[in-house]
Amino acid sequence: MGVIGRMALGGTLVAVLLVTLGVATSAAESGWVRSEIRLNIRTGPGTQYRIVGVAKTGDGVEIIERGESWTRIRLKNEAGELKDGWIPEGYLKAQPPPTIRLQQAETRVIELEEEFGSLEAETDKLRKNNQLLTTQDSDQQSQLKHLTMENMELRAGARYPEWITGASIFAAGMLLGAMLHRNSVRHKPSRIRL
Repeated sequence: MGVIGRMALGGTLVAVLLVTLGVATSAAESGWVRSEIRLNIRTGPGTQYRIVGVAKTGDGVEIIERGESWTRIRLKNEAGELKDGWIPEGYLKAQPPPTIRLQQAETRVIELEEEFGSLEAETDKLRKNNQLLTTQDSDQQSQLKHLTMENMELRAGARYPEWITGASIFAAGMLLGAMLHRNSVRHKPSRIRL
């Protein structure tokens, strides 16, 4: 294998190692300290290592590495700083203890009650808006009926003069016809025909 082949193989190995480390870091587990205990957090996997902190019941930790009988964890202390250390295997649970779950449930209940209150207020506001819009709609419907009737009356009233004019012309024509007929009957010479 040449120099270029070794460099390519070395580069590939480095890339695989970096990807593996990235996956291991991103796939960190979470755990909680179980039962009524206080665990010493040590600098290494054994009781001979120095104590750097204490984990109490219900503390949430990030599991970094699992050894044969020790687990490496990361814990946020009371000051908010992250501490890495080792604790004995078997003192972590996958779920928070009942006290923590109860606190989480109570917090969630409070959040849901607040959300319910805001939704209730919004519902009342929407009901009032709906009532207002319904009232406005019924007012507009009655105005529309009134305007429709008024429009029909105006249309009928606009034809009234046409009817009067037509009737007047008809009457004048009848009167004129009658007068002409009368005049034509009067002026007729009376002749006797044999």
